[in-house]
Amino acid sequence: QVQAVESGGGLVQAGGSLRLSCVASGLTFSNYAMGWFRQAPGTEREFVAHISRSGGSTYYTGSVKGRFTISRDNAKDTVYLQMNSLKPEDAAVYFCAAHRGGTYSDASSYDYWGQGTRVTVSS
Repeated sequence: QVQAVESGGGLVQAGGSLRLSCVASGLTFSNYAMGWFRQAPGTEREFVAHISRSGGSTYYTGSVKGRFTISRDNAKDTVYLQMNSLKPEDAAVYFCAAHRGGTYSDASSYDYWGQGTRVTVSS
C-alpha cells in the first residue's frame, strides 16, 4: 500500500519560514519525480513545485520562485519544501504527490496523494 504523509505545517507570521516534509512508503521512491501542490478554501488545487527523480531539476510556480525550495532525500524516501518569506496568500493545505508522467504542473499527472498539512500565515 502506497502512502505519502506530509508534516511540518503550522501557524507562522508573514515573513516567517516553514519546512514541510513528505515521507513516501510502499513505492520505489527514487523512481518517481515528486510534486507539491496547495489548496486554499474555495479554490482548485494549485501546483507549487516539482523535483525530478534525482533531484537535479526543479520547477516552481511563479509566485513562489525565489522564496520556496523543493528538495529530496532518496535515502529517506522524503521530499521537502522549504518556504521562506511567507505571505498570507501562501496559506493553504499543502499536498505532496508522486508524478507518474505528463505535465508536471497538472494535478491529474500525479498519484499517491498525501492527506495534506495546513499552513496558516498571519499578517
